[in-house]
Amino acid sequence: MAGNTAVYLISGFLGSGKTTFLNRIIHAFPDNRKRMILMNEFGEMGVDGALVENDDLDMLEISKGSIFCACVKTDFIKGLMNIAQNIQPDVLIIEATGVANPSDLKRDLKLSIFKDRFQLREQFCIVDAGNFEDAYDTFVSVEKQIESATVFIVNKTDEVDAGTIQRVKQIVREHHPDPEFYETTFADIPLEKFIPESKEAGTRNVCEDELVSDKTLEAVIDKLLQDSGASMTPPDRLVSGSFVWNGEHRSQFEEMMTLIPRGMVRAKGLFETSTGSYLFNWVMGRGNFEKIMQTEKMTPRMNRIVFIGPPEAINALGKIDFRGVLQKDLHLFHL
Repeated sequence: MAGNTAVYLISGFLGSGKTTFLNRIIHAFPDNRKRMILMNEFGEMGVDGALVENDDLDMLEISKGSIFCACVKTDFIKGLMNIAQNIQPDVLIIEATGVANPSDLKRDLKLSIFKDRFQLREQFCIVDAGNFEDAYDTFVSVEKQIESATVFIVNKTDEVDAGTIQRVKQIVREHHPDPEFYETTFADIPLEKFIPESKEAGTRNVCEDELVSDKTLEAVIDKLLQDSGASMTPPDRLVSGSFVWNGEHRSQFEEMMTLIPRGMVRAKGLFETSTGSYLFNWVMGRGNFEKIMQTEKMTPRMNRIVFIGPPEAINALGKIDFRGVLQKDLHLFHL
């Protein structure tokens, strides 16, 4: 597998603005670069894949856990193998789940079975300036994301004061020897610095290389899962649950939002009302929804809301009487 794939990792806690940044970096590359997205979502059902603004890109979506823990490590390595042997993009952009511990990414990309296909270029960490301190105090994954990143995008700075931004930076400096900061809104940074000026050498046809057998691939994965030094523990103490929206009016959704239990960390979903389609976002006690133009790829995910929180918050949510407008999806509910 001559040639290589430049890899960019986007990490950051739940609701920090990773998908917004993903759409920016996708458009920053010229059209002659073959780009691919590997999107990882902690919930049972992915939402962010429907929000990617380019329908022509190859995309691999892995849900139901973090690609860096044992729960879906097998899917991650098999996905990378398919990318390396068959798709061979010039650029691979990985959006990790917000509760990921990406400490082992460099090791995973350098596995011998990939034959030096992957070259890690940058690890961006998106920071929600207003919620960062609370998330840092509560979730181990935030610290791990800081330690692994190279570029820190302090996002949503319009929602906080200068003192909060300085505290965020100080926390990052305690875990990182030489952080590179960008203060911004809507994850807007000068990306030209991180994009190579010219397309790198092309790849040979895959038939010139000996393909890795399924047996060899399974042996590598088994060895990874048995590695006591790997950082593959499940991310923090969080679970997810999917609910179905059956309401008709915005006012019903607004009322539903007031009933979300304390302690719920994240919620996201697409839903329809009599006045149009909306994207719902909830991050650590603060929620909003915005009107959107529904696209074809949103249709299968419409009217489903994914909640992420500690078990007690998900349990409490499941016991609330939403008068039929919000119901547990028994096929996707996970605790």
